[in-house]
Amino acid sequence: MTDKDYMQRALNLARQAEGRTSPNPIVGAVIVKDGKVIGEGYHHHAGGAHAEVYALKEAGNEARGATVYVTLEPCSHYGKTPPCANTLIKAGIKRVVIAMEDPNPQVAGSGIRLLNQAGIETEVGILEDEARRANEIFIKYITTNKPFVILKNAMTLDGKVATKTGDSKWISGTESRQLVHQLRDKVDGILVGIGTVLADNPRLTTRLPQGGQDPTRIVLDSRLRISLNADIINQESDAKTIIATLKSSSQEKKKMLIEKGVEIIEAGAGNNIDLNLLLDSLAEREITSLLVEGGSQVSSSFLEEGLVDKLYYFIAPKIIGGSDAISVVCGEGVCQISEGIKVVNKEVTLVGEDILVVGYPEYMTN
Repeated sequence: MTDKDYMQRALNLARQAEGRTSPNPIVGAVIVKDGKVIGEGYHHHAGGAHAEVYALKEAGNEARGATVYVTLEPCSHYGKTPPCANTLIKAGIKRVVIAMEDPNPQVAGSGIRLLNQAGIETEVGILEDEARRANEIFIKYITTNKPFVILKNAMTLDGKVATKTGDSKWISGTESRQLVHQLRDKVDGILVGIGTVLADNPRLTTRLPQGGQDPTRIVLDSRLRISLNADIINQESDAKTIIATLKSSSQEKKKMLIEKGVEIIEAGAGNNIDLNLLLDSLAEREITSLLVEGGSQVSSSFLEEGLVDKLYYFIAPKIIGGSDAISVVCGEGVCQISEGIKVVNKEVTLVGEDILVVGYPEYMTN
């Protein structure tokens, strides 16, 4: 096996903890000696042992003189656990192969320097693109102090999310809806607009056969039109519900919602919720990833402000038609085709009968 093969194995280990390590990255480690894997592990949850520690425990004394393959630079600072770079040094590791340098300013190359100063050979950049993609949420959060925003939409072939009467169930098929619940299980927060709440009365929970974790629910409701009987605030769930509103909205309604266990974030004092301010507030609550499932107005607001990092578009093989049917994105739109947001690094797959396009928006810069 090659260095890439062992690193791919480490990346596969890391992905087993997707959605469970926030606000930490996902990390996998494999220890190899004389062409044989003698230890492996991954970071299971924030505050728990790091990947290198699990791998070293499995390898035991055989780790001396071995090579470690790790998906992220070993940490060099004391957090909830001791520095992994020092742990590797004490174990007598001979060589460390690293997929990518840690973007965390507290590390940022210092772990590699510690290893080199101890006489350990290091190599950085093996499967780096794959490692960066695996930790795209952590990279965005740790470098910008904002959540990684995923915009999910389900639409027909003619770009509609609802008929002229507002009917929208179900555009996408069973398999697509199941995949959405898998997405919910891996993110910290899920966001919709008040229009969706009033129209559909959603729960915004994770419903998978094997269970799962509910993300924090966020509702954009500038005038606090939400009903006190809405399912989103009247259900058993370990996750909290947050309503983002304006300072000028009803203080009495805010009090009643707080009494029902809802958290209120005042995001802006004008006529519209300040999405940047809201994202800052969510980051302060260690919400590192946000799944936006809102309607066409919410979608356009996030896209127009350049706040979307990744797109999941489910396209059903149906045609609704009608000039009054609701389009997937509304807002003002652009004047020229050349001004449109490009979607790059696309992956197109079939999910049941639906087409799923996953990609990254490329915004125009002046």
